[in-house]
Amino acid sequence: MCDYSLQHIASRSAAAGQRLVTTRFPTSMTRGFTEIGEPGVAICLLPGTEVAFDREVRAEPNFPLMPKRRIGERLARFRQVALEKPTAHHDALEFANGETVLLTRLVEGQIATVLQLPHGVVRATAADESSTIMSPGAASTRRERTW
Repeated sequence: MCDYSLQHIASRSAAAGQRLVTTRFPTSMTRGFTEIGEPGVAICLLPGTEVAFDREVRAEPNFPLMPKRRIGERLARFRQVALEKPTAHHDALEFANGETVLLTRLVEGQIATVLQLPHGVVRATAADESSTIMSPGAASTRRERTW
């Protein structure tokens, strides 16, 4: 999903193997993921998508003038939080150490790779942007093409 504040920015779904970079979008105060080399297109993750960062993840401090926080992890699972608050940021990463960090709090320029999409969604590779289908055994057998 992409946060409500990115609804006016071009976006597309993530694919397994895709290389992403944390970015602040020029027409928004929100940060999120873009594909490397395409800074104007937000990459939306589904809850349960797993990503691996190239280095230990860093986040903006909770209080101004404090140093950037090191999360101490490189692997994360995407989830949404505070869904009952329509104007709050929802997109977050949950780390193995139990910490959950809003995507908009991540330091810009960090690079991550999409390891796997949640169960039930199959997308061949980042190079094959032509289709998204439900995997066999998923709740629905509907096939959806996105081109």
